[in-house]
Amino acid sequence: MMMLRDWTHPSPPPAIVVAWLVLGTLCHAQTPDRSPQDLQEALQRRNALVFDFSVDFIQTYEGGMLRSRVVERGTMLMKKPGRWRFDYREPEPKLFVSDGDLLYWYLPEDRQGFIGRLPDEDEATTTAMFLAGAGNVVSDFTAAFDAVQDPPPDSYVLRLTPVRTERDFEFLTLVIDASTLAIVRLISHDLQGGVSTFVFSNLQENLGLSDTSFTLEFPPGTHVNDTTRTDTRR
Repeated sequence: MMMLRDWTHPSPPPAIVVAWLVLGTLCHAQTPDRSPQDLQEALQRRNALVFDFSVDFIQTYEGGMLRSRVVERGTMLMKKPGRWRFDYREPEPKLFVSDGDLLYWYLPEDRQGFIGRLPDEDEATTTAMFLAGAGNVVSDFTAAFDAVQDPPPDSYVLRLTPVRTERDFEFLTLVIDASTLAIVRLISHDLQGGVSTFVFSNLQENLGLSDTSFTLEFPPGTHVNDTTRTDTRR
């Protein structure tokens, strides 16, 4: 399956965004003691203090163009400006890398790869770019409280709706730890009716990650579609 729903995608690559939803009643998190706009501003201030991070994720995608529910697991690395790396471990290995200028994805079992250019860094046009700190939480979105199934205790649920139409998502719902303001769950609703969700764990911030973590050399024999060149043969 090739369904990279929330990133820049040339053709439908694998799903990328979560999980941990069980059947039940939609619930708000704790009774809000601050406004959505206050949380928005606090998130932006927090983002400004995070230069890199590592986090484990469980990702699901359902609805939209898929007839079944896809669950995947892996690890994400992020480093400003504009660098990220998604290593999928289950159910099959996949790799998505941004070096701040170009986007790479690699499917080792299919021996296929792709290279494309990223949107402007100042625009959070994809879920991955939002997680990597692109754009501005306050000026790029309007905020309102929201509800999710089984929110963690001591958390806020915040809906962010982009002020301009985005090509990859209609709105984002964030589940935020009340004490640290870390995002513990992110739900993206795309324009095709699909719902992607990340559940995050083992967050580590400001590790001083090397730029080499955000480079990718395709193994010999990989068929690479390089959209940055007029000749895509490789």
